[in-house]
Amino acid sequence: MANNEGFTGEEALNPAAQLFHAQCLNCYIVTIVGFKTKINPNVIKPGLEHTLLKHPLFCSKIKVDEKEGRNMKWTRTTVKLENHVIVPNLDLDIKNPDQFVEDYVSNLTKNAMDMSQPLWELHLLNIKTSDAEPVGVFRVHHSIGDGASLTSLLLASTRKTSDLEALPTFPIKKRAGHSTYSSKLWLLLSFWSILRLICNTFVDFMLFVATFFFLKDTQSPIKGAPRCDLTTKRFVYQIVSLDDIRLVKNVTNTTVNDVVLGVTQAGLSRYLDRRYAEDEKDGGARQNNNNILESIRLRAIVFANIRPTAGIQAMAEMMKKGSKDKWGNEIGFVIVPLTIALHGDPLDYIERAKAKMERKKLSLEARCTFPFSNYAAAALTHTVFTNTTVAFSNVVGPLEEISFIGHPIAITIHCQSYVNKMTIILAVDPNVVPHPHQLLDDIEESLQLIKDAALKRRSSKI
Repeated sequence: MANNEGFTGEEALNPAAQLFHAQCLNCYIVTIVGFKTKINPNVIKPGLEHTLLKHPLFCSKIKVDEKEGRNMKWTRTTVKLENHVIVPNLDLDIKNPDQFVEDYVSNLTKNAMDMSQPLWELHLLNIKTSDAEPVGVFRVHHSIGDGASLTSLLLASTRKTSDLEALPTFPIKKRAGHSTYSSKLWLLLSFWSILRLICNTFVDFMLFVATFFFLKDTQSPIKGAPRCDLTTKRFVYQIVSLDDIRLVKNVTNTTVNDVVLGVTQAGLSRYLDRRYAEDEKDGGARQNNNNILESIRLRAIVFANIRPTAGIQAMAEMMKKGSKDKWGNEIGFVIVPLTIALHGDPLDYIERAKAKMERKKLSLEARCTFPFSNYAAAALTHTVFTNTTVAFSNVVGPLEEISFIGHPIAITIHCQSYVNKMTIILAVDPNVVPHPHQLLDDIEESLQLIKDAALKRRSSKI
């Protein structure tokens, strides 16, 4: 195990990390990585020693201090890679390898990790799927870090396939240009923006409190039953064209996040319309499905990284030094009401998503929902999640093909962009959503309809 400048003995878990060890919020992050060449464990293991294991928390286990109540501490320990890098013996003639990988990942959610060792695993599945030659599955306990931190750390461990010494590059967020307003008008607009920020934050916080106490989503076919968070989840995904999403973004003058959220609204509307139609065939009362859809209260928890995201270069430097600066769980969330309806113009979904997200950007709701204590926060957060329907997140990925410890990556999973692809993932309760692939198909078909509408609008302006 390499030396580093991080802590060398014990360090208390911060409140956000302890939050994810509460019984109702004991969470893991599961990431699937597809490779273009067969995985060689003898290459991966030494590579991990020079990348992920440079981070102190990947070399630490949890110790519960009984003298101080339930206070938990990170304790440095020796990492035995054979306990963390798991290479199962697989039948290479599996008839449906995609289904096998889905089942394998789903079964991982049934078992808790061994608390006597660092809380991460890497499963190497040398089996060819429709999207990759072999597959790697990371499972990391959420107390180690949030999705943004772990994704940045994983990507900082990769290099460009075209240049194995170079870190991958990422899209640069364009900053707004300098204002041309006069000083008086600028002050007036600033005052108005601050006033809206205060009002929006107050309203959002009151709705957050109401959601905790009594405001619940409509009991729809995709609303989980109580304690559905304890059931085994099914993980499925679909790869769509990021160029199609960018085309819609440019035509509608929105963001990638707006388009993805709008497409999700459209896909959920199509899926729910079908489910209600099936209920009618099974003997339910005949009703106008669009009226039903428009009457549904269906809200999404949209996660937000409330720290300035550390660049890949900074994360790579952090691993070299063995520190854990800019690390941890620093995520908030906002509650976004989704538009569930059958619109004649598919672009309506995008425009409504943009309006909602623009409104949320002028609010401090995400910072208000950032965990502030242990068990009180766990109970509050769990109740809010229970009273809503969908959780949503999106992470930007590299612009070019990358390799992980010498292995080229074909796909990544976590609703994340990669080169010219966007992977959309669902983690569902199969008792609530028995046909998750159908929901993915509805989302993909909705993107196609929205793209066609965007092309039609663009051509009409020429």
